[in-house]
Amino acid sequence: MTNQEILKHVDHTLLKPTATWEDIQTLCDEGIEKKVASVCVPQAYVGPIKNKYGTSLVICTVAGFPLRYSDTAAKVKEVEQAIAHGATEIDMVINITDAKNGNFNKITEEIAALKKACGTNILKVIIETCYLTDEEKIKLCACVTKGGGEYIKTSTGFGTNGATMEDVVLFKKHIGENVKIKAAGGIKTRDDMVAFINAGCDRLGTSSAIKILNDQEAGGY
Repeated sequence: MTNQEILKHVDHTLLKPTATWEDIQTLCDEGIEKKVASVCVPQAYVGPIKNKYGTSLVICTVAGFPLRYSDTAAKVKEVEQAIAHGATEIDMVINITDAKNGNFNKITEEIAALKKACGTNILKVIIETCYLTDEEKIKLCACVTKGGGEYIKTSTGFGTNGATMEDVVLFKKHIGENVKIKAAGGIKTRDDMVAFINAGCDRLGTSSAIKILNDQEAGGY
């Protein structure tokens, strides 16, 4: 697998609260040069990116991120605003307390509401696997499928752990045929990226993919 084949799956990410406009522009310039799947950025930067870069890259942003406490109405407003400003992909975070309270119907309804707000734009659903049992993960696979999310995503990168191969395998067994997988958090090597893609992940969320691949002799752009 070449580096460019890997990068086609990468959401080049910068969600640190200290990220400056200069940092974001560097991210976008790298994203354009390396032809990544998208750049994933804080919502405050969506409009400025769209104004500067137009359609030269895909803009992804987040909703209910990372602590997932906001209610559905607030997340819908986030989605509507993000799309109005130029985002075409949204990574939402479910309310973990709903999962822990067994309110899976509520989670499905929230996903459906955000998908409605997204329209034809892509919705990725972060379930934050590090806080969940396997039984809860399986039920959330059904929530994402029934709610209409295009992707189930492992992690925010702000939890106690990131993507694991065990979770990807579990997802593959229980998601619907139209749902794809995004692995995020803790992807630190080229081998990690190749392994997750080969395991069935369509997207990888990472802030370091380009640096990792630039430091590797294997493959090429």
